[in-house]
Amino acid sequence: RTAPFASIEDLARRANLPQRAMNLLADADAFRSVAKERREALWDVRRTPPKQLALFAAAEVPELGTEPDANLPAMPLSEQVAADYQTTRLSLKAHPMQFLRARFAAEGVLSSAQANATKDERRAKVAGVVLVRQRPGKGNAIFVTIEDETGITNGLMWARDFEANRRAVMASRLMVLEGVIQCSEEGVTHLMTSRVQDRTEMLRLLSEDHALEPPLARVDEVIRPVLTRSPDVRAHHPRATHPRDVRVLPKSRDFH
Repeated sequence: RTAPFASIEDLARRANLPQRAMNLLADADAFRSVAKERREALWDVRRTPPKQLALFAAAEVPELGTEPDANLPAMPLSEQVAADYQTTRLSLKAHPMQFLRARFAAEGVLSSAQANATKDERRAKVAGVVLVRQRPGKGNAIFVTIEDETGITNGLMWARDFEANRRAVMASRLMVLEGVIQCSEEGVTHLMTSRVQDRTEMLRLLSEDHALEPPLARVDEVIRPVLTRSPDVRAHHPRATHPRDVRVLPKSRDFH
């Protein structure tokens, strides 16, 4: 009884877990201790009987017999990260922005580390997932904190700019902030934001095969034709068609 679990079926039997609990554990990638990645675990859980027959339980043998493991394709790291955020609201494997960096860099978008190292009064564009939106009291300033794989960017907007960008500011889970770098004497860097782009639909690329390949140069179009030169995924996908595609990230902490 104190021996490590030998398999998913062994865990289900010894811990007497219901099928729903096993599904949730598999979704959360919790079976690596028995050498099962998320996709393999989901397969095994779904073929494990909800209750073991008394004959097999008495003999302490697997009810599924010795059926060979299914040869399932490995989940790409980007898809693993998306699944982590959907199930546990965080990932220890990587940051979502890591997989979108090449596309944003092609648009001249800086990382948080680059923006925080940029000289005062320079214009910059920074992309990241939204952590916090704040509007202290009824103040004239709105603060938006975004995060990428290199750190955080503190965006600051005046009320007039917020009203002009209200929809993007309040609805985005992934956004691009555009404005002017401002460095204080205390060493705090803010991006004085005048324009906000909602790029939430870029998150769907984390779960799409081949979607994260580097953007093509125009000379590549003859060999590998594309429908548009726009790097914005919204040109191809005007609307998300599956909740998974836009609800990868948990909600941020916001004002109302």
